Amino acid sequence: MTLCERGLRCIPMITVMGIIFFLSHQPGTALQVPLPPGADKLVHGVLYALLAGSALFALSPAVPPRSVLRTGLLVVVFCLLYGISDEFHQSFVPGRDPSGGDLLADTVGAAVAVALWLRHTALRQLKTT
Repeated sequence: MTLCERGLRCIPMITVMGIIFFLSHQPGTALQVPLPPGADKLVHGVLYALLAGSALFALSPAVPPRSVLRTGLLVVVFCLLYGISDEFHQSFVPGRDPSGGDLLADTVGAAVAVALWLRHTALRQLKTT
């Protein structure tokens, strides 16, 4: 896979990161959307599952079978670190505060996406052997 092709596979990940940044940059007064209790955590989980999935999409052609678990763990750590940076960023946005609960939801969403990818990858490898 050429560098150009690999770079194109990063576009979805960069797009999801941009969406997360844009949403977290909105002042607290701009986000007056009535949500049921806990729905914001679900939104966090889904966004970070998308981030993990898009990161796996960017990396997957280059992941050797023996490095699948390590790659999955690195993607969860990447999402955790991006979540930490996002919560730090929100501490500077008027009406927004950093939240450990949001960070937990981010990490769980990423971990679920990686777990599904690991299961899919394992099943695919079983079929080829």
